Amino acid sequence: MTGARRRWAAAVVAAGVLAAAGLYWFQPWKLWQDTKVYESLPAASSPGSGEATEPGRPAPEGGDRPVTVASGELISHEHATTGTARLVRLADGSHIVRLEGLDTSNGPDLKVLLTDAPVTKGRAGWHVFDQGEHVSLGKLKGNRGSQNYPLPAGVDPAAYSSVSIWCDRFDVSFGAAELIGS
Repeated sequence: MTGARRRWAAAVVAAGVLAAAGLYWFQPWKLWQDTKVYESLPAASSPGSGEATEPGRPAPEGGDRPVTVASGELISHEHATTGTARLVRLADGSHIVRLEGLDTSNGPDLKVLLTDAPVTKGRAGWHVFDQGEHVSLGKLKGNRGSQNYPLPAGVDPAAYSSVSIWCDRFDVSFGAAELIGS
């Protein structure tokens, strides 16, 4: 093989490696794939259902029904995003973030964050949700539908004021909602 052919072959191999790395990093095919997840709100526990309750803990307002503590409409940031985020207290006193009617783009490494950051429209709101106090509620289950995300034990929901659909790979919010008390 001549020197020119070796350089040409090395360039082709390098371009192939770079293309494969770029495809892995950006995962552009996800823009055309939708993952639909429809979960119902957790059912209220009833007496005799076998679920233990914590002794001495007062029953939450609303009896044995889930209660919306705060909610807000999702606004678009990096990608068009619509739906509602609700902070819900369940009958056992635990909390979930519920995304209802979610419609956003799919993407790599999407998470649901509960944060203390203010929700700002436009580019100014794209990068703020991991800068203050925040709790990752886990991987986004689907980019469309209605889903539940339990708050970890010990997390005080009153310390947080917003929810973001966060792309951890690129440190950007796809969309967010300010949680306003009911």
